[in-house]
Amino acid sequence: MAAKNRYCLALDLKDDPALIEAYKAHHRKVWPEIIKSIRDSGIQHMEIYHCANRLFMIIETDPDFSFEKKNADDLRNAKVQEWEHVMETYQQVLPGTEKGVKWRLMENVFSL
Repeated sequence: MAAKNRYCLALDLKDDPALIEAYKAHHRKVWPEIIKSIRDSGIQHMEIYHCANRLFMIIETDPDFSFEKKNADDLRNAKVQEWEHVMETYQQVLPGTEKGVKWRLMENVFSL
């Protein structure tokens, strides 16, 4: 089995129960083009967890995965851009997030 990298990211949803439920409904039926884009980028496994209006994503990637390449590929993919536009209806960035960034990479502070 090839080595993997693991990343954890956070993002908030707008604090509106109806919007949160709609966001979750979209993720029960993720568009096939989005799944393909995720897999093609070198992401082997992805999970998103929800608590209140906070989202937490865990991804495991191929060793050569690059956030920069994934972002560049996503900008060229019309279907990914359409999905991201829909998701912006529900999402809000964490305080202190730089412009153009949604999901924030989290720092590992403990591992057992």
